[in-house]
Amino acid sequence: MNITPLVWGITILVTIAFFVYEFFAHVRKPHEPTIAESARWSVFYISLALLFGVGIGMVSGWTYGGEYFAGYLTEKALSIDNLFVFLIVMTGFAVPKMYQQKVLMIGIVIALIMRGAFIALGAALIESGAWVFYLFGALLLVLAYRQAFSHGESDPTDNRFVRLVKRILPVTDEYHDDRLTVKKDGKRWVTPMLLTIVAIGFIDLVFAFDSIPAIYGLTEEAYIVFTANAFALMGLRQLYFLIGGLLERLVYLAQGLAVILAFIGVKLVFHAMHVNEVPFINGGQPMLWAPEIPIWFSLLFIGLTIAVATAASLLKTRADARRSVDAVR
Repeated sequence: MNITPLVWGITILVTIAFFVYEFFAHVRKPHEPTIAESARWSVFYISLALLFGVGIGMVSGWTYGGEYFAGYLTEKALSIDNLFVFLIVMTGFAVPKMYQQKVLMIGIVIALIMRGAFIALGAALIESGAWVFYLFGALLLVLAYRQAFSHGESDPTDNRFVRLVKRILPVTDEYHDDRLTVKKDGKRWVTPMLLTIVAIGFIDLVFAFDSIPAIYGLTEEAYIVFTANAFALMGLRQLYFLIGGLLERLVYLAQGLAVILAFIGVKLVFHAMHVNEVPFINGGQPMLWAPEIPIWFSLLFIGLTIAVATAASLLKTRADARRSVDAVR
């Protein structure tokens, strides 16, 4: 793809404009969104993301279009997993529902900034040589293992960073509307709202570390990486309120994401072998026998994995609910 600085600039400005509009139109005045409001905006943002992918396919070719859709699907699934952790954090800090929009908005903006930084870093690493694909591939395999077997073991409201903030700053026991700090008896205190945002910011850093190597395993185009991430994050606030009850039912989402990350990790290792230039591996010669997994197969595999994980989760939680009812009887 030949993306000019002008196109980059317009894309970034439009992305910022969407989030500024979100804040002033929906978040500035604290309220709990209705299901109808959340559904309308979720459909709007998902439709916009799909239309953008069609535009990439028509303008730059369907290879790039397929890379965008595979990246968008992966990042959307990872973002929904991110929402699940946001739910745990806001429950742990007992954030009032009317203020959760503000926390989500700030968390999503932090996520976009974090991912933007990792996108730039990833692009620079790829420019430095094909060796980085081995690194990304190995990293994704480790992350896949962690996603499958370590999900939910730690308390995101009590990580080291949050404990450090609590030791350094005086924290009130109660919320003061949606304020981050409050003055009491001539002393400045931070509220639980600020601690919630600190915890979510730390989580965003971890998820950016997961998501960027994953999408670079599907495309080497930084523009596709950025736009897929931006569209995956747009509408995430509305999606949280739309599927809030459903999040707790996606019990196999972590395992589904682990399969996707492992698949992309293997794909990256195969690609690294195919373009190998590392001197101590095969004498620095490419291993042309290593298969290059086509993007259509990646898109099909990712979509099918998400569908199977979702269906299996809903079937299991429904069966568990029936067993609970039968046990009561």
